[in-house]
Amino acid sequence: MLLYIPYPSWLKPEIIPGLPVRWYGLMYLIAFVIAYLLFRRQEKERSLKLDDDSVSSLFFWTIVGLLVGARIFATIVYDTSGIYIQKPWRIFWPFDGGKFVGLQGMSYHGGLIGATIGFIAYCRYRKWDARELGDMLVAAVPLGYTFGRLGNFINGELYGRVTTSPIGMIFPQAEQFPYELPWVKEIAEKLAIIPVNGYVNLPRHPSQLYEAFFEGIVLWVILWLLRNRRPFKGFLIGMYVIGYGTVRFFIEYFREPDADLGYRIELVKTGLPPALFSSFFNFSTGQILCFLMILGGGIWLFIASKLPNNKPGTVELGMPALVETHQTDRARRKNEQRNLRKKLK
Repeated sequence: MLLYIPYPSWLKPEIIPGLPVRWYGLMYLIAFVIAYLLFRRQEKERSLKLDDDSVSSLFFWTIVGLLVGARIFATIVYDTSGIYIQKPWRIFWPFDGGKFVGLQGMSYHGGLIGATIGFIAYCRYRKWDARELGDMLVAAVPLGYTFGRLGNFINGELYGRVTTSPIGMIFPQAEQFPYELPWVKEIAEKLAIIPVNGYVNLPRHPSQLYEAFFEGIVLWVILWLLRNRRPFKGFLIGMYVIGYGTVRFFIEYFREPDADLGYRIELVKTGLPPALFSSFFNFSTGQILCFLMILGGGIWLFIASKLPNNKPGTVELGMPALVETHQTDRARRKNEQRNLRKKLK
């Protein structure tokens, strides 16, 4: 019986060793393509008449907003050095003398805010119904998260907390702990892990895979099945925000908080390091942001249900309207079939 799972030695961040092409970037490209294709699938289902250039532009500005928002938010919320306040240009150019300096990575929550701004701005520019198209977008996006989180897994980053569960995995790049610490020695002996130079690498929850499955596949299936059962426009937007916030909130219990941030709210003092689960009442930065997502999603559902012209399936794309409702389209086809049968008789 396996006590833990070794990280696959054949997994490397580079697609071809020696070349600057990484699986992480490819996974995000696949994620964007999947979201685009699922959006176009819904466009055909709803008989929308959107040209290819318009949809491409919508995605372009949404992605630009995502990247900008993710980077700015990460430097504001997750950086503790203060370097970006002193030198704000390093938010987008974190190099000094050809060497990387500062915070690496981006923030999902910032990306969500930026993508929302880019999406709404383009919809307003084209006089498109952001609520209707927003429902289509959020029904397409989650499946892409699966590939994004797989990219994190291949990079061996964003790993979870230490665990003695048989599904725990030893990540080569994870922080190693001094064997002399009582809790480290206890876990290492239980799992028969031998220290090297006085340090030991303990198994972690593969939280990237948890997120890939629940934030990606499960959330996508739920929203995809609800896409034609919406009580009002904007319903899927609210469900997406609530759904992602809820799933991510609970997965954060398995994911190790940033070492320099720890718990933003610690209601129970346990003395345990962030690498170990301590209490359900100690909350990380990600959990606080997810709670705000859940709250914001609930408020949006209430507001969206009261807005005028909120019948799902009806949308104006510019002036004049370039779309028919599902009901009208079905009725037109039935009339055509009825008239054809009369002629045949």
